[in-house]
Amino acid sequence: MKPAVVARGVSKWFGAGEARVQALRGLDLDINLGELTMLVGPSGCGKTTLVSVIAGLLDATDGDLEVLGERPTELSPHEQILFRRRNLGFVFQQFNLLPALTAGENAAVPLLVAGRQWRDAMSDADQLLGELGLGHRVRALPSELSGGQQQRVAIARALVHDPRLVVCDEPTSALDAESGHAVMALLRAIAVRPDRAVIVVTHDGRVFEFADTIARMEDGRVVGVEHA
Repeated sequence: MKPAVVARGVSKWFGAGEARVQALRGLDLDINLGELTMLVGPSGCGKTTLVSVIAGLLDATDGDLEVLGERPTELSPHEQILFRRRNLGFVFQQFNLLPALTAGENAAVPLLVAGRQWRDAMSDADQLLGELGLGHRVRALPSELSGGQQQRVAIARALVHDPRLVVCDEPTSALDAESGHAVMALLRAIAVRPDRAVIVVTHDGRVFEFADTIARMEDGRVVGVEHA
């Protein structure tokens, strides 16, 4: 397997002085292309901090990190923005859809930000929403969609620009069991490809069956890795 992410001795501190807190403690982890990797563990164990460091939203305090062949610390702030725009897709716990935009328009946002023409961006977004079972709802506003449908729009927005790394932060926690299972099945079917890695942060044991690899975290460290 070719690695998408290689982390060695990665640490992350927040704050200063007596208020200084260590969120990641010399963490080691490999995440492979072609796999769906779940980061699991109790709240506060460092899962979200880790994916934020991997995504370049936070800088590691210590250690070595390589993401898709690049070392984030060697990129300028502008280069980091361009790297994320080209290579990363995000699925958030609370969907974060823009309420005034339709499902299609929300899904097209990454393409529009990248400078794509409106008609082309909307065509790609509508096609992807069709693959996710929402072809009949592309002109609906988020308020007109169920929670599971909103999460599908969020998945389309994360995938529409064809990223090589998709990061999902608790994608099923706001959904009931049936909707969460359906969303993970779609994410598994649509997002996982040989040239892409998918990282899912979760403590929802109902969806562990969809993982290729489960990395268990405690107190800022990876304490075990299980392969399907």
